[in-house]
Amino acid sequence: MSDRILGVIGVALAAFYIWQATLIQESFMSDPVGPKTFPIIIGVILGLSSIYFIIKPDPEPQWASFGRTMEVLFAAAVLFGYAYALPIGGFVLTTAITAMFLSWRLGAGPVQAAIAGATISVGIYVLFGLVLGLSLARGPWGF
Repeated sequence: MSDRILGVIGVALAAFYIWQATLIQESFMSDPVGPKTFPIIIGVILGLSSIYFIIKPDPEPQWASFGRTMEVLFAAAVLFGYAYALPIGGFVLTTAITAMFLSWRLGAGPVQAAIAGATISVGIYVLFGLVLGLSLARGPWGF
């Protein structure tokens, strides 16, 4: 039953997300794809995934323990903090710290987590900032 409830909530969220995506204002200098396409694709994927939960629910779902649930909530809080710290610390530094922390919580050792954080941060910066030319949050060092 809980899977079906999650599925219905997911379908409602997907519908709301797609509706909000259709309200995005397009500038006069827009590419052929437009700014609405990617959010609509994400909404469709969410909706289809949620429909799967409605059609084929797990007969006996096993809920996470309280400690595990708190771990997930703490990770969500870290991501909210990341969004707030991004304009202050810049993309590279803030992403490196966040990715390092989340890698550590997912089971990597401290050195592996530091390497993963730096690699993820620089890799995404190179791909989106330098190759694709997207504007990313600038930090105190200008990147």
